Amino acid sequence: MSKSSTGHPKGLYVLFVTEMWERFSYYGMRAIFVLFMAKALLFDKSLGSQIYGSYTGLVYLTPLLGGYMADRYWGNRKSIIIGGILMAIGQFFMFIAGSFYQQEFAPMVMFVGLGFLIFGNGFFKPNISTMVGQLYPEGDKRVDSAFTIFYMGINLGAFIAPLLCGFLGDTGNPADFKWGFLAACVGMIVSVILFIMLKNKYIVTPEGVQIGDKPNVSRNVIDTNAEKKPFNPKQLYIWGGAFVALFVLFFKVLELDLIGTFIFDLTIVAPGFIISDDSLTKQEKDKIWVIYIAAFFVIFFWAAFEQAGASLTYFAEEQTDRNLFGSIVPASYFQSINAVAIVIFAPIFVWIWGGLGKRNLEPASPFKQALGLFLLAIGYLVIAFGVKGIDPSTKVSMGWLVSLYTIHTFGELCLSPIGLSMVNKLSPARLASLLMGVWFLSTASANKFAGTLSSLYPEEVKIEKSISNETEMAQIEKLSAYMIDTTVWSADPKANTALPLVTLKTIKSTDNKMDSIVAIDSAAATAEISNFHLKLIKMANGNFDRAVLFDNGSKLITHEITEKVVDKVPVKTTKVQVWNLKPEKPSFVGISINNLFDFFMVFVFMAGASSIILFFLSKRLLKMMHGVQ
Repeated sequence: MSKSSTGHPKGLYVLFVTEMWERFSYYGMRAIFVLFMAKALLFDKSLGSQIYGSYTGLVYLTPLLGGYMADRYWGNRKSIIIGGILMAIGQFFMFIAGSFYQQEFAPMVMFVGLGFLIFGNGFFKPNISTMVGQLYPEGDKRVDSAFTIFYMGINLGAFIAPLLCGFLGDTGNPADFKWGFLAACVGMIVSVILFIMLKNKYIVTPEGVQIGDKPNVSRNVIDTNAEKKPFNPKQLYIWGGAFVALFVLFFKVLELDLIGTFIFDLTIVAPGFIISDDSLTKQEKDKIWVIYIAAFFVIFFWAAFEQAGASLTYFAEEQTDRNLFGSIVPASYFQSINAVAIVIFAPIFVWIWGGLGKRNLEPASPFKQALGLFLLAIGYLVIAFGVKGIDPSTKVSMGWLVSLYTIHTFGELCLSPIGLSMVNKLSPARLASLLMGVWFLSTASANKFAGTLSSLYPEEVKIEKSISNETEMAQIEKLSAYMIDTTVWSADPKANTALPLVTLKTIKSTDNKMDSIVAIDSAAATAEISNFHLKLIKMANGNFDRAVLFDNGSKLITHEITEKVVDKVPVKTTKVQVWNLKPEKPSFVGISINNLFDFFMVFVFMAGASSIILFFLSKRLLKMMHGVQ
């Protein structure tokens, strides 16, 4: 292995390729995940956003467990292999869910797959990141650029994944999502195989010692003159009690969901338990506090940044003119913009930081992170003005979304790889993977928070109920007489202006319930529905063939008949869905989110305020780093 002070060891590129294929698997699945829930499983945006936030939150929570197991028992290598196998199994379950998306058990199969992905990622992610720093001798100035190169591997996989998995899965046909999930499964298998084949030869220290084959506690330098302090069970009782108290506060008082309660609770208690370790010196505690404070601000960065997989995907699907040279660009493709921008601009940032470092002008990590948050706010400010004052049925140019993702990329390059490097440099060796897990724990909270924020997306239509069982269907069969054929519905799919109205029959009931329908509404036998709303419903479910208005025109009941062959016999299945055409607008801290401008401005203020506060704290944090840059 090369020990050049200017080049990088070959082991870095082994980890680069391993992580690239793992990220291909993760981002390929993520690119089509919310679209799969919306178009195949017919979940509304709020529910889909909450599931997305819970999944991505737990994905970054389990590295705490994976880091602990590597530090104490398994070592990095074994943890990575086990995690990779679990994730491959999880992607295969997603493939099964996509294959049987019309069946009632499909959501349960999906949740099983998500469980395997969550635990697999927990063993994989913190350990491969930790091994990057171990390739270099202590104090080596190449570490920052090594993490940036490693970050390019992450984003090379993230660039390819939405294009390939989106091409295979996001075709407009819900039955094709399974192929995108299968491609993600194959990517994960490739990652594990490459790591197993190359680890022994290349992933070694400058002295040729194997990296990650033993628990990290074995790396700790023991001072024979230092007094050994026994484990203090009092700390366990204190933080265990704190966990219970916070759980009650979040779940009962603040009424958070169970997953959010657990994530936010652990985000506070786990770092507290670690920092209260009596064996830590004053200088070690100062450095760990820097990690914690930076991690807190990272929550606000990723909560806004991770809208890419949820609300910004909805925006790309519904509000963006995706016509390019006569073809419609799949919404999932936009998630590649950030990744390709990182591949392009990461070398430039490496050159900038390196050039400034040679002149002793390179900003410290906290300043870089404050700059990252500021750029994130600017990105949302740009798209907020892009949508300001436009009608909901008006689609905006792709340029607005491309600009947002590009500016966010600059912010990410200031914050994320620098953060990984900072954790590696500030962590005591015996706690390296565990503190990397704490860093990812902040990302867990951010992703769960991102799902909550995404649920604020102002929906124009919202599915309320899907009926397919025979008992409920029998109660509303009388609807058929009032429904108008919608197969002749037409609208220019490339239209960017307000779409015309469609006239449909209106029904009424004695108490606005479908099972008490008595007649066609005598006051208004027909009513008009926006073609825009009809188009949004068609995007989610293009199979319905008839529809009727209900509840004074505020709801649309759609009807579809599908046919499949069971034991060589054609079987027809009827499904009725109820869509709310006037859903209640969400609110955040008492402020109503009436339109997309309001929605995007939430992120402008959140990221901007975080940036300013972190900037003013940076000098203090720099002192607490005790000379580490």
